[in-house]
Amino acid sequence: MINKKLVTLFRFGTVGVGNTLIDFGVFFLLTALHVPYLLAQVFSYSAGVANSYIWNRTWTFQVKEKAHGREAFRFIMINLAASGITFLLLYALQKGGLSLFFSKMTATAAGMVINFIGNRFWVFQDPETDS
Repeated sequence: MINKKLVTLFRFGTVGVGNTLIDFGVFFLLTALHVPYLLAQVFSYSAGVANSYIWNRTWTFQVKEKAHGREAFRFIMINLAASGITFLLLYALQKGGLSLFFSKMTATAAGMVINFIGNRFWVFQDPETDS
């Protein structure tokens, strides 16, 4: 049981690294092209979310049954919450005078915590714990 939980956490972290690379790549590419950082955040986070759904569903949480509307709704809700937190943190840290890189790193870390908890216990939960 503990082994399975550690494997799940490792897989989530691995997918998270990929999502973060996509997010950061798109974010810093867009900001280099003079897209305002908050708009760049929306696009970059969305790119990471698309990657996240595919890999977390199939590999991290190994959901076997066909995707259903409730799962998609829950996934969107968790990501909207995480996106909102990252957006607000990014804005607040930037207004506080921190570097764009440090602000982005901090906001991303907070979003990852929200995402793991929400995905593990609400979106891709085991069928026997479904409420």
